[in-house]
Formats: sequence, structure tokens, C-alpha cells
Amino acid sequence: MKEILVLYYSHTGAVKEMARLVARGVEQVEGCAARVRTVPRVSTVCEAAESAVPDSGAPYAELKDLEECVGIALGSPTRFGNMAAPMKYFWDSTGELWLKGTLSGKPAAVFTSTASLHGGQETTLVSMMLPLLHHGMVIVGLPYTEAELFTTAGGGTPYGASHHAGSAGERLITEPERKLCLALGRRLAETALKLAK
Repeated sequence: MKEILVLYYSHTGAVKEMARLVARGVEQVEGCAARVRTVPRVSTVCEAAESAVPDSGAPYAELKDLEECVGIALGSPTRFGNMAAPMKYFWDSTGELWLKGTLSGKPAAVFTSTASLHGGQETTLVSMMLPLLHHGMVIVGLPYTEAELFTTAGGGTPYGASHHAGSAGERLITEPERKLCLALGRRLAETALKLAK
């Protein structure tokens, strides 16, 4: 069984729900399983630290998760058109894997959620691609053969799955957004199986 890492950071729960859907898409592909992980918050207070194990939800990611999986789906909320600091902080710790070329040739996909409709979904997706490209990963997007890209009114881009959550996180994931998350997981898993041969 080949594992795909679904790595996310979520503040209000929307990206966590998207990660769950991407993982379901991965597991719709025979021979693939999803390994869901998150990253801890970062603090501006130097003495503050998160516990080693989260109170609930997915375990925190370790570098071995990146090494052991054949592909990675990366999700973060938008922060001014960029990935959230906790996700950036995690990727800043992956230098030893970069030096060894551990992730080179593995496929990766990205997903995000924004508070506002035009809140930087696409720039956030691209910002998450940057460390993946530096690691030599192969980016998997969503082609326009996915009909929902033509019908979605909130989220969904060729760069990856996205969601418009609303300023208070009041908007649930729509049916087109849900289908695009599942499709992204499937595409990533199918690509990983082809590249792992």
C-alpha cells in the first residue's frame, strides 16, 4: 500500500475539512492510503510552545512522514495571499531533506481556504508550491476536465482545490468545492502510483 501524506494547518476548521476530503479522494484509488498530519501553531512569544501531541485531530508531522510517503497534498489557510506561518515554519525545517534530494520526483498538490472571495486563493496555492518545487517535486493541479471548475462560485482553481469560507468561517464547503477536493486527492494518488513504478 502506497501512502500519500495529507499535510495541513487549519485555524477555523475549513482546511481540516478539506484535508479530510482530499484524503478520501486518495483512498478512492486502489493501492493508496492517506496519512493525515498537521503542524503546530507558532507563537510570537519565545517561551510559548505547543504540546508534543495535539489535543485533538491529526498528529503533528515529522520529517519521516515526508520521507516515507510517495506523494504530498499540502493545505493551508490564506494569510494575505500567502500560506500561514505554521506551514511555512514547518517547511523551513526541511533543509536536510532538500540536501539529500529526498522529495525529488515525488508528486505534490495544494489546497487552501480563504475568508474573502478574492482573498488570494491562487497566490496562496502558488506560495505553497514554491518549497515543493525547490525540493524537486512534481506539481499536480486540477485540469478543466473537472467540470466543477466551470460551475464553482466560491473556490476551485487549476492550481489546486480552494474554498471560500466567509469572514467568520460560516460558509460550508460547497458541492463543487467538495468534488474538487476529492478529485485532487485522486489525481495525486494516481500520479504517485505511476511515478512510483
